[in-house]
Amino acid sequence: MATFCVEGGRQLNGTIIPQGAKNEALQVICAVLLTSETVRITNIPNIRDVNKLIEILQELGVEVVKNGEGDYSFTAENVDLEYMKSERFFVQAASLRGSIMIIGPLLARFGKGYIPQPGGDKIGRRRLDTHFIGFQKLGADFQFDSQQSFYKVAADQLKGCYMLLDEASVTGTANIVMAAVMAEGETTIFNAACEPYLQQLCSMLVRMGAKIDGIGSNLLKIYGVKELFGTTHRILPDMIEVGSFIGLAAMTRSEITIKDVSFQNLGNIPAQFKRLGIKLEQQNDDIFIPQQDLYEIESFIDGSIMTIADAPWPGLTPDLLSVFLVVATQAKGTVLIHQKMFESRLFFVDKLIDMGAQIILCDPHRATVIGLEQRHRLKAATMSSPDIRAGVALLIAALSADGTSKIHNIDQIDRGYERIEERLNNIGANIQRID
Repeated sequence: MATFCVEGGRQLNGTIIPQGAKNEALQVICAVLLTSETVRITNIPNIRDVNKLIEILQELGVEVVKNGEGDYSFTAENVDLEYMKSERFFVQAASLRGSIMIIGPLLARFGKGYIPQPGGDKIGRRRLDTHFIGFQKLGADFQFDSQQSFYKVAADQLKGCYMLLDEASVTGTANIVMAAVMAEGETTIFNAACEPYLQQLCSMLVRMGAKIDGIGSNLLKIYGVKELFGTTHRILPDMIEVGSFIGLAAMTRSEITIKDVSFQNLGNIPAQFKRLGIKLEQQNDDIFIPQQDLYEIESFIDGSIMTIADAPWPGLTPDLLSVFLVVATQAKGTVLIHQKMFESRLFFVDKLIDMGAQIILCDPHRATVIGLEQRHRLKAATMSSPDIRAGVALLIAALSADGTSKIHNIDQIDRGYERIEERLNNIGANIQRID
């Protein structure tokens, strides 16, 4: 396991470019299984989770050609379905939650798919029911081997239907859409997720020959086609990285420009940071964050304490709640952070409390943060990254703290952030990776 050694208290200055979006990459890379023709995808982030998925596809028989940095061509002409019954596939797929999204394309094109219980962040219960209920409604037979934690789906011919999803799951919607594009007849999906990454997937599928109405809304209509074809696709910038860099600039009182952010696809992320009192400017498709000695949290119009909570798109993504929480520790004022989706995601706050933050963990879903107003800097500490998003929040805390901190288990951060120490060091940070 690697460790970051982080010298805190340094102001940063410069320009940084966000990587391609991890969550989109996992979806669109799985979609290459829907056709035997070549699909070229650019702006793929070089991170552990995405690289693991590409390895799984290669083992399945997909021909993968690297054209350049972040630029890959995928040809799924000779897919080896028997590989899904191997021990190696079980180990590979079980280590990556995103592997669940190969099931929809395999079911659509080959009539069957297998997957072990997928891994991922330990942030609470993460149900897969939405995926498999959707497949069943399309006519698939579902089996679960509880002893080996293995899921199986099969269907001679998927048939379109109406379904109301029990939750607006992003990966669940993506999986069901990929299964439905080749189902017989018309499929209506109500309460579908409509995040920009899901919109990107649907637009890519349309270029491959799929017929989808309602892209960008929570009501999708899909008209099944017999086959799909090759295409090219470019992945959006990662909105979670953009938000992380905004928070980092505020915490370290730095002046940073974030380039090429695809501002129209950030939703209310910039507005929510402004509610914490953080100044930022849109400059064409860039975000400029000026140096700011103090930022003050707004109150609601009736004077009550501000609440920042996650919600399905166009609400605030839950992946940024950890960053908002750590940024609030140095603000002026008080805010309630309400993490509605995952009941274990706030458990990293004890590490921030050890660093001197004033936080009351009300319950597994809510934390009240009393800002220190930059009067008392956080203290350096030795800690361990519990998941991707908490890991980068702890890195932001360490960069703002007095002294030198150590963050263990940074493999978690590497799962979602590409060469993060190198890119931050280029604008003035001092982060050393120790293997």
